[in-house]
Amino acid sequence: MTRFILSFFGAIFSVITMGTIMVALSVGAIFWMYGRDLPSHEHLAQYTPPTISRIYSTEGQVIDEFAQERRLFTPAGEIPDLVKHAFVSAEDKNFYSHQGYDLRGIVAAGVQAVQSRGRDVRGASTITQQVMKNFLLSGDRRIDRKIKEIILAARVESALSKEKILELYLNEIFLGQNAYGVTAAAQVYFNKTLSELAPHEAAFLASLPKAPSQFHPVRKKERVTGRRNFVLKEMYENGYISWDTYQSERLLPLKSVQNGDYEPYARSLPPRDYFTDEIRRQLSRDFGEEQFFSGGYSVRATLDPDMQVEAAHALQRSLEQYDRGLGQWRGTGKKIEAEQLGSEEAWREALSNTRVARDVDLVSQWHPAVVLDVRENELVIGIEGIDLNDPRGNRVPRKDTNWFKGNLFENFERGDVIHVREMKDDNGGAFIRWTLRQVPRVQGGFMAMDVNTGRVIAMQGGFSYQNSVFNRATQAQRQPGSSFKPFVFAAALDSGYTPATIVVDAPIEINTPHGVWRPKNASNKFYGPTPLRTGIEQSRNLMTIRLAQEVGMDVVASYAEKFGMYDNMGRVLANALGADETTLYKVVAAYAMFANGGERVQPTLIDRVQDRYGTTIFSHDAAEGNKRVCVNCDDPNLTSGRSPRIINDRERVMDPVTAYQLTSMMQGVVQRGTARKTVNLSVPTAGKTGTTNDAKDVWFVGFTSNIVAGCYIGYDTPRSLGRGASGGGMCGPVFTRFMQKATKKYGGGKFKVPEECEFVKIDRFSGARVGEGASGDNVVSECFREFDIETIVFGGAGLTGSFAVSGSFDLIRPNEAAGQAREVTTSTGKKAIVGPKAGFGTLSSGGLF
Repeated sequence: MTRFILSFFGAIFSVITMGTIMVALSVGAIFWMYGRDLPSHEHLAQYTPPTISRIYSTEGQVIDEFAQERRLFTPAGEIPDLVKHAFVSAEDKNFYSHQGYDLRGIVAAGVQAVQSRGRDVRGASTITQQVMKNFLLSGDRRIDRKIKEIILAARVESALSKEKILELYLNEIFLGQNAYGVTAAAQVYFNKTLSELAPHEAAFLASLPKAPSQFHPVRKKERVTGRRNFVLKEMYENGYISWDTYQSERLLPLKSVQNGDYEPYARSLPPRDYFTDEIRRQLSRDFGEEQFFSGGYSVRATLDPDMQVEAAHALQRSLEQYDRGLGQWRGTGKKIEAEQLGSEEAWREALSNTRVARDVDLVSQWHPAVVLDVRENELVIGIEGIDLNDPRGNRVPRKDTNWFKGNLFENFERGDVIHVREMKDDNGGAFIRWTLRQVPRVQGGFMAMDVNTGRVIAMQGGFSYQNSVFNRATQAQRQPGSSFKPFVFAAALDSGYTPATIVVDAPIEINTPHGVWRPKNASNKFYGPTPLRTGIEQSRNLMTIRLAQEVGMDVVASYAEKFGMYDNMGRVLANALGADETTLYKVVAAYAMFANGGERVQPTLIDRVQDRYGTTIFSHDAAEGNKRVCVNCDDPNLTSGRSPRIINDRERVMDPVTAYQLTSMMQGVVQRGTARKTVNLSVPTAGKTGTTNDAKDVWFVGFTSNIVAGCYIGYDTPRSLGRGASGGGMCGPVFTRFMQKATKKYGGGKFKVPEECEFVKIDRFSGARVGEGASGDNVVSECFREFDIETIVFGGAGLTGSFAVSGSFDLIRPNEAAGQAREVTTSTGKKAIVGPKAGFGTLSSGGLF
């Protein structure tokens, strides 16, 4: 009997032993088979999740963000323990003790699945397993994926610390509302940092991984509140919070941004505008779009927020003034269907979903509105964000529409979407009425930058970014017109001309492949022999053409290319009058080189770019050509109280005397030339107007000793702006409004005079030299080089012929044969071909003078 019992138990033991061995071998075989071709977990140690790239103003304020996934990476050491404990309690209470997988949880999940016959399958994944699923595996619910999870989780636990695994998890996990990671979620749901979260808020975030789409804080408020309280209970049972804290926190209401309890973080950011979008475009080109949107860059922009507002308002005022002067109502072109107008809730929802500009704050904020009723003497409107019972009412009286043609019935219908803003009393600021506004069809661009560093402080690429994202400051190719003329004059001055050189203003004919071209002045008049200075002050086309002929278009074009106006300028004479297209961005940057004395300056919207670790990967100051050098920083004998001397290590593109001569001549444009009526600042100012044929584009580009700014206005599809439109009249006021504020902030002084300048007083009408004591409107003190004074014949005295045409500058002699071109050495030491000067023969050949 004993033998039988022993044999029986021995057999059972053998079966169990063999079964255990077979199970172990089977499990081992399964794990070996699935573990062969698994992805490597080693790169997790160097994993860098996609994070938000942020743009900061010069004052350190966040002004824009760009991201594919809204994620703000936070190292484990900076994540509060409260947040860690909440997620561990909700997702994996044994996280700090297991080896990557939880056998008890897996068995419990398996039993539950069997009992429910597969209908109720709960997850048993640890946080480590979820990291494996998110980073290395797919999200499908299959047994082979679970096996791979367990294998990888065990491997990772031996390779990484618990804190590193938790860091990966808390930064990667999706928590709804396009929020990835706990830092972004805290911002999205509560507009708080992680350190500001209360226990119930941390518990709310920890409840989301289970089903982010099912735990919306508004639509599923009761369900998510119950889940939040469950997490709080788990936190208490795990010893992370006290009983009193648990009891008080679970009774608190569920507050969130989505429920209107907190201001959304997005409202703290200014509306996206042309400036930050151009940064996005440039960095996407330089680093790659995917890298920029996911690289977590910190971009320090050159933007001055206050001056950006001034730039926008200055341009918008001129565009709106021109548009209202046309006397036509167009509205937005958008309409809300009649059936949606019967219910306030319906029309408000329809209005909020209508894409119209909401970023215009000219005089006061522009509000989208819908026409609810059209009456003989008023419009009844519904205004976005304004209650119908608001004491300001919801009417627009007929008298507000006097600026456009037709009555209210001819211009409006029920359902029309329009813009309105408050009209207030200029003195007390009292509300007068709602007034109609519309986004102009005419567009334009404005840009301002530091003449010494190239930092762009303001850029406006149109009337409204939300109306049109096309940046007319950087993307629009336009004809600069007469604003190009300073580059023709620069080539002439560097080829031996002086501001007192006489050039004949008279008719001229040019044979072209398309027939005879007969350029003319804007006034349709001819002024005969005129000094260069007066030619640029009064923007004389015929003088400019003759200069381009004599100097040669190759020389003129090379100057324009050297200054960055063009990459490859056409060598035809019409381009001397600004017929070739370029961008406002390039024109303003080129003018900066006149203002700073002839040194190359690279325009930039970006001061510095840092990666996610704080390493600087781009610095404008450190870039080649922009470096600033400290001459005596290491001098131990530097006098106490004296700062080191910093100089710019930049290429010189123009002789400083030439730069000053041009600046002085362009000061004349502002003082008595084509901009005299509209440009008037308290500091020395120089600039040049530009108006193309038929006034399709109008320009003004000007500068002080510190700031250069430029404006152009025109239709996107070029057409005439009408009779009387000019650069001085339309863009001059834009420049003046902006620069009045800019000079208050950045100052301005006299333009730096080169040591080589010798000043002589001349008559600006005749070019004749006058006495040192002479004064009057016709007298200017002109800068000459010393050898110019020795050789020049002021006023063309002693010359013969029908006109007193001066050619007695040092490189072109008056007695040289007509029609003969010669090679000259310019003031920068380069060679140039100078063509024949204008004389009686060339003037009379067309028989027009």
